[in-house]
Amino acid sequence: MSITIADVAKHAGVSKTTVSRVLNAKSGIGSQTTERVRAAIEELGFVPSSAAVGLARGRTGTVGVLVPFGSPGAPAPLLTSQWMAGILQAVSDTLAAAGFGMRLFTCDDSEHSLERFAARISAREVDGLLAIEPVGMVDHLVGVDQRGLPVVLVDDRDPRIPLPTVSTTNSRGGSSAARHLMDLGRHRPLVITGRREYGCTRQRLAGFTQVYADAGLPVAPEYVIEGDFTVAGGVRAVRHAMQDGMEFDAVFAHNDLSAIGALRAIRQAPLRGLSDGDLALVGFDDIPLASQAGYPLTTVRQPLPEMGEAAARLLVARLSETPAPEPEPTVIPTDLVVRRTEVAG
Repeated sequence: MSITIADVAKHAGVSKTTVSRVLNAKSGIGSQTTERVRAAIEELGFVPSSAAVGLARGRTGTVGVLVPFGSPGAPAPLLTSQWMAGILQAVSDTLAAAGFGMRLFTCDDSEHSLERFAARISAREVDGLLAIEPVGMVDHLVGVDQRGLPVVLVDDRDPRIPLPTVSTTNSRGGSSAARHLMDLGRHRPLVITGRREYGCTRQRLAGFTQVYADAGLPVAPEYVIEGDFTVAGGVRAVRHAMQDGMEFDAVFAHNDLSAIGALRAIRQAPLRGLSDGDLALVGFDDIPLASQAGYPLTTVRQPLPEMGEAAARLLVARLSETPAPEPEPTVIPTDLVVRRTEVAG
């Protein structure tokens, strides 16, 4: 049975408030009373929770970071992805430098999971919340923020969020990929998107297709195949295109995992009639695997560490005594990283 503050108070012959004040080094308590409380703590072996001490002080010194698992049954939790790791490391480093600890939370996008998380986080276990790609959670997070717990998002999927956000230039990234392929003479691209309901998917597709449309080479709808940001999704998309007899000389995948999947499908079942270098491939994100997977992938670099640092700094600013910033998005630009674009068929 765990020892509580009430047990310490009874043993020392003082109130629970007095015990709490001793734990939090408050003034106004006599030295003899303080020593009696400390002796009771030692004799009983009481270990105060950091959350309880923090709440008594008005702050926990901890920031919550929400990493959703996506939908129930999704291929893999976002927490394990290289994309997520690039953001989390920067968040952790920035919070630590500001004197805050970090506590990870996860949930899926089922209504029960969302409601349970919103109720739990509203109990003030943390000083603020940084949510990364909170698909399906915006309404819940807005409610959490309105109840007094500051929230900042890293989110490029929903541009209508009424909270401070950090995102990147998806449309510009799609455009740079298209211009690069156009410069290589690629006029029949296959596009592997993310889920259509994501804002980042729409933005990357719009930027890419606009460049081709402006050149008088519109991308036909059937050459845009919806994926799911996974290697398996990239494999499926290319196999579908090959089985349908589509003729394409380039692939633009909306993330690096999809691009790696596309490359795998091409190598497993070479496109008939293509010679070495006749197919070009561009991904998106520039995760470490893009340069370490045995194929130096040309990709649009999403500034993941910079996004994580910016989001953490924004949340720390909201926790300070300065006026809270307006919920304007912080947008950090993408860059095209050219490695090997042309691959063997």
